[in-house]
Amino acid sequence: MGYFPKVVLGPVTRLSVLMVRNSYPIRHRSLFLLCNLLLLSLPRSSSSLPFLRHDALYASQLLQVAADDKDWLLSIRRNLHEHPELRFQEHNTSALIRAQLDLLGVPYSFPFAGTGVVAEVGSGDAPFVALRADMDALPLQELVEWEHKSKVDGAMHGCGHDAHVTMLLGAAKLLNQRKDRLKGTVRLLFQPAEEGGAGASHMIKDGALDGVEAIFGMHIDYQMPTGTVVSLPGNTQAAVCFFEVKIEGKGAEAATPHFTIDPIVATSFAILALQQLISREDDPLHSQVLSVTYVKGGEGYDVTPSIVEFGGTLRSLTTENLLRLQRRVEEVVKGQAAVHRCKAVVSMKQEDYPMYPAVMNDEKLHHYVQSVGKFLLGTDMVAMGNKIMAGEDFAFYQQLIPGVIFGIGIRNEKIGSIHPAHSPYFFIDEDVLPIGAALHTAIAEMYLNEHDNFDHSKERWLQQWHCNFAPQNLQASLPLPGALPYQTTLHKISISKSTEEN
Repeated sequence: MGYFPKVVLGPVTRLSVLMVRNSYPIRHRSLFLLCNLLLLSLPRSSSSLPFLRHDALYASQLLQVAADDKDWLLSIRRNLHEHPELRFQEHNTSALIRAQLDLLGVPYSFPFAGTGVVAEVGSGDAPFVALRADMDALPLQELVEWEHKSKVDGAMHGCGHDAHVTMLLGAAKLLNQRKDRLKGTVRLLFQPAEEGGAGASHMIKDGALDGVEAIFGMHIDYQMPTGTVVSLPGNTQAAVCFFEVKIEGKGAEAATPHFTIDPIVATSFAILALQQLISREDDPLHSQVLSVTYVKGGEGYDVTPSIVEFGGTLRSLTTENLLRLQRRVEEVVKGQAAVHRCKAVVSMKQEDYPMYPAVMNDEKLHHYVQSVGKFLLGTDMVAMGNKIMAGEDFAFYQQLIPGVIFGIGIRNEKIGSIHPAHSPYFFIDEDVLPIGAALHTAIAEMYLNEHDNFDHSKERWLQQWHCNFAPQNLQASLPLPGALPYQTTLHKISISKSTEEN
């Protein structure tokens, strides 16, 4: 007994017993055996996570209440779809959100990031968990002929953000009906400018994430049947930036090439050299993209231009590798220009299109989302997702706190919901709206009610972050100055209906 450590037991759970058992050396055999006996005596959950103890009645009732709201959800989504607004111009969208929150009696604060809205439901006290919906449209002409086609020329909700806003408003209603049961506070983030404007970073700067310890985002997925939940842990979406190059030489008549300093030749060599950066300088198992998407030169048949411009996009599943690509693009372009006696200017378009870091889904929250999805919708309605090279500014939130962005299927071949996002033929199966609202609600409510089962140790997140990023470079490259990984402030924002500005 001299080697038996003193242990103070709180509420006995499988998790707490496992922590005690694994915290001491094997030589403490008495404690080790006691812990194993306790584990055998404690009930196991049929779920993949042991803390989902809600019954089937909860799921059926939640889905039914959400389904009863379908007509209301349809009216909101169709209104938004008919009146799309581009990034940082979502004034009417924001007004609609606030009007609906007023009708629901849900307090909110405005503005965030110009047009964003932040609402809260629950006790008003910690813990805080966040749900996020983006709300901007695309500069795209809709080609789908239907009753609620976009009424704005050159603008379309072609990425499902109208559905995202609608489902989060649906969750606001459901959560508000259940607010007395919430063991904490759910913060609802209606965010502008996901499409290239890094709206998430501006929301963070304005304090939308203050005090929040975890965040969940939902995005429609045209490849999966309607209502299917898909998620993936780790790096799931690319870090993204755009670049622009100007190569300057000396123009002259094409008949006298010896009088020119030809920027077209320099541009040709530069573009070819850039193709070697991924194929010859990086591990072939890494996922990276370097695409030159346009070239602009002269217009005449018999004149060599003095300037040629070209540009494109860089993408990588790790932020560190994207930063390396940025450096190498500038070095290669300037080197090739100099070889051909030209000058080059390289811009990463940071002001117009801020660089997005890579999306990195927290593993534990990924498993949690899948467990909630199975509990609410059934095991056949949950699947593993795929990595993609598209960008998503949800990654900015994940730099500060654990988070997961997951997909919800909208594919329905019978109604033509088969086209990818950013297509002018993009179309949504609206049956997803009540399902998404219920899923948002269950994720937030269960998270708060089982909060003690989540370990949000800051040191663990810092260690994980440092293994995947280069902080010394990242700080200078992202539009969120001074941001540290997974660093949350201790104060909370003030939520009030009276904070609206004219």
